[in-house]
Amino acid sequence: MKKRLIINLILAVLCTSFSSLSQTFSMKEVAMFPFPSELTSSPTENQIAWAMNEQGKRNVFLASGPDYVPEQITSFNSDDGQEISSFQFSPDGKFLLFVRGGDHGGGNAERPVNPLHKPIPPEVGIWKINLEDKKTEYIGEGDRPTIGKPHQVAFLRNGDVWTADLASENTPEKTMAIKGDVHSLTYSPDGSSLAFVADREDHSFIGIYEDSNIRWINPGFHHDRSPRWSTDGRKIAFVRTSGGEGAELPLLEQRHRPWEIWITDLENGESLKRWKAPETLRGSIPTVHGGFNLNWAAEDRLVFLSYEDGWPHLYSMDAELGEPMLLTPGPYHVEHVNMSPDRKSLVFSANAGPMPEDIDRRHIGIVPVAGGDVTWKTTGTGIEAYPVFTGDQDALAFLSATAKRPLLPTILKEGNMRVLAKESIPQDFPQEELVEPQHVTFRAPDGTLVYGQLFQTDTGPAEKPGVVFVHGGPQRQMLLGWSYMDYYSNTYAINQFLANAGFVVLSVNYRLGIGYGHDFHKPDNTYYKGAAEYQDIKAAGEYLAGLPEVDAERIGIYGGSYGGYLTALALGKDSDLFKVGVDIHGVHDFENRYDLPEGYEVAPDYEEAKKIAWESSPLAYLDSWKSPVLLIHGDDDRNVHVSHTTNLVRRLEEKEIPHDFMMIPNETHHWMKFSNMVKVDQAITDFLIRNLKE
Repeated sequence: MKKRLIINLILAVLCTSFSSLSQTFSMKEVAMFPFPSELTSSPTENQIAWAMNEQGKRNVFLASGPDYVPEQITSFNSDDGQEISSFQFSPDGKFLLFVRGGDHGGGNAERPVNPLHKPIPPEVGIWKINLEDKKTEYIGEGDRPTIGKPHQVAFLRNGDVWTADLASENTPEKTMAIKGDVHSLTYSPDGSSLAFVADREDHSFIGIYEDSNIRWINPGFHHDRSPRWSTDGRKIAFVRTSGGEGAELPLLEQRHRPWEIWITDLENGESLKRWKAPETLRGSIPTVHGGFNLNWAAEDRLVFLSYEDGWPHLYSMDAELGEPMLLTPGPYHVEHVNMSPDRKSLVFSANAGPMPEDIDRRHIGIVPVAGGDVTWKTTGTGIEAYPVFTGDQDALAFLSATAKRPLLPTILKEGNMRVLAKESIPQDFPQEELVEPQHVTFRAPDGTLVYGQLFQTDTGPAEKPGVVFVHGGPQRQMLLGWSYMDYYSNTYAINQFLANAGFVVLSVNYRLGIGYGHDFHKPDNTYYKGAAEYQDIKAAGEYLAGLPEVDAERIGIYGGSYGGYLTALALGKDSDLFKVGVDIHGVHDFENRYDLPEGYEVAPDYEEAKKIAWESSPLAYLDSWKSPVLLIHGDDDRNVHVSHTTNLVRRLEEKEIPHDFMMIPNETHHWMKFSNMVKVDQAITDFLIRNLKE
């Protein structure tokens, strides 16, 4: 026995050594990518600003035209997990506002994040920068601010509305404490009035605060949201959706989710239903970036986004007359919409371009709000997202990346694209050693075309282990380059590391994701209604197994959030295909997805829906789950409650299914602390290497 133990130890050391010989960079080195966010531009000056996360140190940067040399303004120099969000220039261009703290990618964003385990957590607070002397000052606890003329700010604190003057040293004052969840604060063009939404669970109102009084705009028994001021401040447009609870209709059927655009004349109080979405599935409430993307543009035009023709496109209509006009025709997905300072043009990102694989990229387009051709400002093999107009009418700013270079702020002027802040990429970041993923497609058993990106090197053994990566959301799209989302820039780094370590990695864009049209995004029989999207995950594993360079007996899978759910489902249903998995803060239990109502009325397919929800849950397949799994979760997760993993671990223990686990105290869904992110990344890759390579 002792001799066998010694031999096993020697083999383990040798395998680790041989594995490390093929690895040319570490997980930490490729995870050291900088990540910019919150790109915004001044309405009056030729300036842009953004937040930069450099290995957990998050700071504010400013660049002024025409040279756009980045300047770090703040000095938050520790990896403390405090994000920076809500960037806004004041209308006069003299102040820059931001929020520090919280987790705005999840629920309860205003609740403090405390990955340093402080006895008293840090506040989520409002900060201002005086752009004349670059002085940074703390205004006070609060979140979700908005700025109005001349330099006033309104924000939320503990559910109440507070206001302050950016040019004053006076402390903020409580302005409103009213019933409901108040949000969507927005000042009128002259700064004299403040519009907001008061959500009261089964209905919501648009309110206006002016002259120390509140008046309600066309109150009804619906949900009113997204208030938008006309350019002269005399009218407000808003979106109206259904309130209350309807009849108990079949649970397993998809139905149209209606929405309308209304306009209220603030002088006479008259309200007009200006537009009603087509009563089709495609005409339902859009669940994409920016939602309705409602804006009041120049020449008294309203612009908005609708999925009604099968793709999320921009539309424009006269606020008083006429039918909506399609602004962005074509088979592509519009995202990240911004309006020009004169409100005459819209800039956006989309997965459009001359190459077929551009469907897995993002490029920048501009279109006049009054109609006309789209002008594509970028093309090629890069990723461009979050565009904004600058004070220089000939220049655009956006965030750009390539297959090898991480996301960085970029200026485009007169056809020349200049990448800023290159110095933020660490010297030992292995940029030139990264692979360029290959666009691939394959078919699910029901014929659905599935998309993916294949990561692999040309070196290594004739047969390599394979790994399927499953994104979360599920309304996400993985790209042929570094993602414009920080969570998926991290998983892109993991995929690059695994490829460098000798794996063939397939990142699968399964149905329910964005980028491929409405019918791919909103298919039938998915999630707890049948998990049809799992067909795409299994097809991805079988696609890998069929590649001549992949050993079909060494295929693993990993994913986070919704990807964690599909990972657990794969291990439960197909352990023969997926030999090992890593499930990161996944959803696991649909047994109680439908609660029996207290009244007599019950949906006609209630019992069937309950059964299908259970059969769509990983917990239903524990008897066939044989593959080892690593489970990872942070216990301050605001997107997927940690109980999903707590309960699964207990079930695995009871069934004696092989598993490891990693709990990260006080962490959220997004690994706010850099060292925690690296710790998780290292655990994922170590587990896959140990089980599939060594």
